[in-house]
Amino acid sequence: MKSISEQAVIKKDGSCCTPSADRSVTSAVASPLATKEISSGILERMVLLPGGRFLMGTDSPDAFPLDGEGPVREVTVAPFALERYPVTNELFARFVTATGYKTEAEIYGWSFVFWKHISRSRYPELVEDTVAQAPWWCKVPGAKWDAPEGPGSNIAQRANYPVVHVSWNDANAYTAWTGQRLPTEAEWEYAARGGLVQKLYPWGDKLRPEGKHLCNIWQGEFPNNDTADDGYAGTCPVDAFPPNGFGLYSITGNAWEWCADWFSTDFHKTADGLNPQGPPTGTNRVVKGGSFLCHKSYCNRYRVAARSSNTPDSSTSNTGFRCAL
Repeated sequence: MKSISEQAVIKKDGSCCTPSADRSVTSAVASPLATKEISSGILERMVLLPGGRFLMGTDSPDAFPLDGEGPVREVTVAPFALERYPVTNELFARFVTATGYKTEAEIYGWSFVFWKHISRSRYPELVEDTVAQAPWWCKVPGAKWDAPEGPGSNIAQRANYPVVHVSWNDANAYTAWTGQRLPTEAEWEYAARGGLVQKLYPWGDKLRPEGKHLCNIWQGEFPNNDTADDGYAGTCPVDAFPPNGFGLYSITGNAWEWCADWFSTDFHKTADGLNPQGPPTGTNRVVKGGSFLCHKSYCNRYRVAARSSNTPDSSTSNTGFRCAL
């Protein structure tokens, strides 16, 4: 089996959490969907945040300078609302049922799946290719939001898990339908910090205070042995761990979350700090929060200041989103 070359690339900074799909054909995403009025049910799922000034980014030695995490700078965000949880399989299923929407993984016919989550007996059948620099990422035809490990898998017992295998374009289509939007990176980081100032995690500086796991990340030796000491070897229910100080759940770990911004490693160094929205153009969109695959040995990006990116049409088994207003 040859390794993926044209279909996927891994960023040179060593970030292997979100392989990028270089789709060689024009996107065939469904036509824009009619926006719904904001329902009371949606509003009940959201936390109203006052906004204001906060210190964004980090100068921590734990940071990845090539990701553009620093320098620390004062940023101001206007009041906004953010959903308590990432969008779940149950909610995304409602969207699909109501609209007939097809995700880009479905349109292109494949998505990236982490190798340990593919049936060993069916591996030769299911895996078409792998990423050269990160062979644990497998191109699996038929992998999609409701078949997250490929054909034969399902989400029957995962209604309250974050939807994955959704591209930025898919997430944007969902928010257009609900009348919401994706948060900016600044809004996301303000919310993730939960009112704390320059802490590594949403709850403080210690990863496991009093020995307790507070997020879903990798334990063991990556990429071969996940001991699942936190209780999960893949994604987990969105309410599996306690919320941060703002009442937001699953804000780090579990699944990466798409943000509205185009990604740049230096645009923020000279940009206005008032309601920043990233550069006007780009090739990749920002993702924040890390995932169940993040481990200190190679991808310590479950810190609130950490950031990564992916192309807007890429989809993986560890990337989802949450909605803002």
